[in-house]
Amino acid sequence: MALQPFHPPLGVLPEFCQPQPVTLKMKEKGLMGGSLTGDDFSITDVNGREVCKCKGKVLSISSRKIFTDSTGRELFHLKNKLLAINKSFIGEAPDGTDLFTVKGKFSLMSSKSEINFTNKSDGAPITLHLKGDWMDRSAEVSLAGRPVATISRSFMNFGQLVSDRQTYYVNCAPGVDLVLMAAICVCLDERENEK
Repeated sequence: MALQPFHPPLGVLPEFCQPQPVTLKMKEKGLMGGSLTGDDFSITDVNGREVCKCKGKVLSISSRKIFTDSTGRELFHLKNKLLAINKSFIGEAPDGTDLFTVKGKFSLMSSKSEINFTNKSDGAPITLHLKGDWMDRSAEVSLAGRPVATISRSFMNFGQLVSDRQTYYVNCAPGVDLVLMAAICVCLDERENEK
């Protein structure tokens, strides 16, 4: 099923929206891959072009991760919301303002989250829903039932068995903020690591 384009663009960083569908490859870096925290991701399109970076902060109580563009400019910090009943995250701009929240929902056999933000292109309040089925190795991000992105994990290989590091593929609809979708995938990975 082809993902339909979004007009106006959907997300918090419209400069990261593309007019065509994009598949992100998100490879989790382990300690052997040069990560001090084991929480770093290399985020490229399937052609190997870098979209952004996610770097975990060493010794961070809130498991802070910093998202930067390919030039190293900080886009936002993703931090674990402490004292939340279900694992939740806040995306915070470099100036300290909240850009988005990802709130985990209780579910026995799947992963569910609600993502809230103000759409940068038109100022509309947006609520996305994430529903993942990890037995089937898939998840979907949707807006009012309409698919925005799909997330899948690559099947286990020897490196993943040894290091417990994942590779994700995120298929994004045209007009959708690629960095926001990458952050949602990182949140999903964090929630699954706690199960």
